[in-house]
Amino acid sequence: MTDAPAGISVLPVPGLPEFAPGDDLAAAIASAAPWIADGDVVVVTSKVVSKVEGRLVRVEPGADREAARQRAVDDETVRVVARRGPLRIVQTRHGWVVAAAGIDASNVSADALVLLPEDSDASARRLRARLKELAGVDVAVVVTDTFGRTWREGLTDVAVGAAGIEALEDHRGAVDAHGNRLETTRTAVVDEIASAADLVKGKLAGVPVAVVRGLPLRRPADDVGTRPLVRLPADDLFPYGSRDVVPSRAPEPDLVPRPGDRDAVAEAFRVAAAALPEFPVVLRYGGEDDGVVDVHLSDAVTVATALNLGAVVGAAVVQLHAMGWSTRWEPVGTPGGTSLVGRLWLGGPPL
Repeated sequence: MTDAPAGISVLPVPGLPEFAPGDDLAAAIASAAPWIADGDVVVVTSKVVSKVEGRLVRVEPGADREAARQRAVDDETVRVVARRGPLRIVQTRHGWVVAAAGIDASNVSADALVLLPEDSDASARRLRARLKELAGVDVAVVVTDTFGRTWREGLTDVAVGAAGIEALEDHRGAVDAHGNRLETTRTAVVDEIASAADLVKGKLAGVPVAVVRGLPLRRPADDVGTRPLVRLPADDLFPYGSRDVVPSRAPEPDLVPRPGDRDAVAEAFRVAAAALPEFPVVLRYGGEDDGVVDVHLSDAVTVATALNLGAVVGAAVVQLHAMGWSTRWEPVGTPGGTSLVGRLWLGGPPL
């Protein structure tokens, strides 16, 4: 009989208790899985990490739990990316862009909400060190959470914290079997580990910890955890949401003119008009005032034309912000029968 090829094993860690603030998570894992060995990757849901670290929001008896959740989302948000009804996609202090700031109301008692850990990378480092102390094993640790994914249905677990393992495996510069040099390929190894582990943890099985075994570990020289997975704004082609976008487009009271404003406005309205039903709107550059665009209606002002104008201008403003411009819209109405309905100012924020 031919031996099976070496591979990777994903092992659940059953029998763990319900965790509470102050519990020794590492001790519970070491007791439930005395078979953990050097080179294993211990994968832990962020929820249990948050519970033992006390990252909980108490919901008072009789209080509106959803209202409490929305307040918690406000507290954990640094930027609203998109909004549709009560659902918000936001950027957290950690840099993650996620629904509801990652705040969880499932698998927790009705009088509490679970926040993401304050610093999941630091949590992973502490857990790794404690497992070394208790069990004498040199393991990597990945802390996971469940995220949705743009353009794809379904949820998957991803890494929000890591220690003792390179988060990204960089293949740039390598040559494939056909002689092609890889230009952009970097594999999010810890995300792949997180998803694999969730296959044995599940969402309802009450198994918050799994162990991935047999994976060759790339030990980091500088253990920065999951920081390399956070995409910087300058590299993000999709910094805002779509139809219900709420980008950082609060009106700027003071704008500094920037070169290229005419071209930017023309491009923004071209994109806006292409995405919406045909609607006649006339743009006239503000003349002596740089960075000002007069917006005129060629048709009579009615409810329909006002709504259409708002849609076009709103879409153009979103496009301008996606292009890196700051804006301010000033409606002027139609005094004296003039066709001028507003002025769009654009530029950069004051230095």
